[in-house]
Amino acid sequence: MADSSIPQRLVAETVNAVKSLYQADIPDTQISLQETRKEFEGQFTIVIFPVTRFSKKSPEQTGQEIGELLQQQIAEVVSYNVIKGFLNIVLSDDYWINLLHESISAPDFGVFEPTGKRIMVEYSSPNTNKPLHLGHIRNNLLGFSVAEIWKAYGYDVVKANLINDRGIHICKSMLAWQKFGHGETPETAGLKGDHLVGKYYVAFDKAYKVEIDALKAQGQTEEEAKKNAPLIKEAQHMLQQWEAGDDAVIQLWKTMNEWVYAGFGVTYDSLGVSFDKFYYESDTYLLGKDIIQEGLDKGVFFKKEDNSVWIDLTTDGLDEKLVLRGDGTSVYITQDLGTAQLKYDEFGMEESIYVVGNEQDYHFKVLFLILKKLGKAWADGLFHLSYGMVDLPSGKMKSREGTVVDADDLMAEMIETAQARTEELGKTEGFSEEEKQELYRTIGMGALKYFLLKVDPKKRLLFDPNESVDFQGHTGPFIQYTHARIKSVLRKAGEVNSDQSVDTITEYERDLIQALSNYPQTVEAAAKDFSPAQIANYVYELAKLYNKFYHELSILKVEEEHIKAFRLKLSAATASVIARCMGLMGITVPESM
Repeated sequence: MADSSIPQRLVAETVNAVKSLYQADIPDTQISLQETRKEFEGQFTIVIFPVTRFSKKSPEQTGQEIGELLQQQIAEVVSYNVIKGFLNIVLSDDYWINLLHESISAPDFGVFEPTGKRIMVEYSSPNTNKPLHLGHIRNNLLGFSVAEIWKAYGYDVVKANLINDRGIHICKSMLAWQKFGHGETPETAGLKGDHLVGKYYVAFDKAYKVEIDALKAQGQTEEEAKKNAPLIKEAQHMLQQWEAGDDAVIQLWKTMNEWVYAGFGVTYDSLGVSFDKFYYESDTYLLGKDIIQEGLDKGVFFKKEDNSVWIDLTTDGLDEKLVLRGDGTSVYITQDLGTAQLKYDEFGMEESIYVVGNEQDYHFKVLFLILKKLGKAWADGLFHLSYGMVDLPSGKMKSREGTVVDADDLMAEMIETAQARTEELGKTEGFSEEEKQELYRTIGMGALKYFLLKVDPKKRLLFDPNESVDFQGHTGPFIQYTHARIKSVLRKAGEVNSDQSVDTITEYERDLIQALSNYPQTVEAAAKDFSPAQIANYVYELAKLYNKFYHELSILKVEEEHIKAFRLKLSAATASVIARCMGLMGITVPESM
């Protein structure tokens, strides 16, 4: 196995150099090692400024002294140069050549050993009163990708989905269907079940607004009208019937939810996401009351005169938080406490990730803090992966007015856009009709996923469907096309046998090998930061480097067989890492385009 730990050795030998040259102990955490900037010679750079307080010499002289020792101690260091306070290290061609042959091209390159640890990633969490929209797409893609990255990092991953299948919003759709549906079903309407139920959620809202306006015309205030409108009173009564177990209401609820689940299933399949465990709020909404009692017994919670239960978080910079109503009914935090305990009891995971939009930041801060105060040892492993809103160029999404950016419509539009762009560029020669349709889907979905995942999750993003399908930009199709290009080169080459290796390499080959060698640490960093964006940006830079290599050097037409074999091996390794990176984002890469 080639020694891929040169960065660690450079740091360790720098620590030794400081000790032997200046009789000072410096922790390795104070040694800053970076990749050398492209305008300078070298592959790794050590920042010398922190060492000058021990050397009592100029940065340049200190760098020269350390560089000389490193060259003596590490055989792979062939030269060095010092630019101001930066020591640039040049490694031998042999090092990079061996790294490709013995490490990067090995089947287990970048494969992490199983850790024996488990992580749960909870994402999607839809309401069963409407279809999934653009915001849900970002949620699903983030959750799925984070799960895949942690799986690659050696963890046992449980992908969970907590479905919000109860509450007043569900009753609104049910009531509207009863009043205006005339027995309509997904089959008779020719609609996916989630779209049909969403249609009645919008219908409720329109009828409710008419009632509010009528009551306001009679002299009621906006707030009074909202409370007194007959429709909302009927919906609240239906919720009470549901909670009381009324057979007819429960049956209607089950029927309409089944329609929605069937519709969600189609959308999840199209998105390429999946789940290992489903939780339903209708099963979990009564959980948590035992935890409330436990908290009262421990003195973590307190009761007010109306019997409501609270926790005082003012010393933690928050406020007082209601955890159980005076009539004994739950609030959201109650059931979230109970569900967190249920998840841990069932799976015993070391870490539990909640992929939820940033409007819930405060809720999760409170939830995690309460669980820590209750002495739950597993609470330290809880993490809220907070993400920003997604906007389209036309403006922000609004769900209740029926102007939501529907997930199914958006995916269909992406595939159509990919088809138009691909045909325009003439990239489908020799494809059967079936192969073309598969290619359009691969490119369209790759464009959508890559564009949504390349941005740091915490940032709000503007999604431009047209920009995302650009074959030349910072996009999924550009990376997919690079993969297809490599596969085409490998197919044309056929079998190439060469027992010889090269002795020297160009800067283009070296840069590509160095980038490939960073794959394992990129996976590790992306896992620890819960950030698919790190994978996305890494693979984009890798694709750019390959294209530079491809344009600057001959591969198939080079006369020397051993050079051709080396460049083909480098190409194959690049294709493999590109495919793995894209797979971590749930993106398929085509064999040809």
